[in-house]
Amino acid sequence: MVIERLEIPDILLLMPAKHGDTRGFFSETFRADVMAPHVAESNFVQDNHARSMQQGVVRGLHYQIPPRAQGKLVRCTRGAILDVAVDIRIGSPTYGRHVAVELSAVNWRQLWVPPGFAHGYRTLEDDCEVIYKVTDYYDPECDRGIAWDDPALGIDWRLSAADAVLSDKDRKQPLLADVPPAFHFGREG
Repeated sequence: MVIERLEIPDILLLMPAKHGDTRGFFSETFRADVMAPHVAESNFVQDNHARSMQQGVVRGLHYQIPPRAQGKLVRCTRGAILDVAVDIRIGSPTYGRHVAVELSAVNWRQLWVPPGFAHGYRTLEDDCEVIYKVTDYYDPECDRGIAWDDPALGIDWRLSAADAVLSDKDRKQPLLADVPPAFHFGREG
């Protein structure tokens, strides 16, 4: 597995090897011993699986606050998505900046999004499936979000607001400037 640090060094792009033959393929998509030198915590406790039926679905930007902050290891197993992580750690040199990476069933890449980042994605094709591991359990009391189209973030979703397919929850998310701080660079919470 090849691991690459992105423009925001805490976010990692993972590229698992795929070994194929006439039967299909085999791939190790996660190994704790390979991740350990690169991340502080990768003790995954829950797997999530989401299916979106049409291109243009936007899910996010979501995060959980402490004590249930989550790191996520995201991969797309059907179709293709534009996966986005936004640094929301107060005092971080990359606060408010984002990384956007295309993940697909074809390129087989994964994105590690640590706690302290808001995460979301946009489907680039019809019938997409996304599977992601998380480091803490879902807790509705800690569930938070940021407006996917916050102009201060400057995310190019390759999609107009009129064409975005959103949940009611994601239509009502606040701007980053209006969100109480939950994460501080260099320390938890």
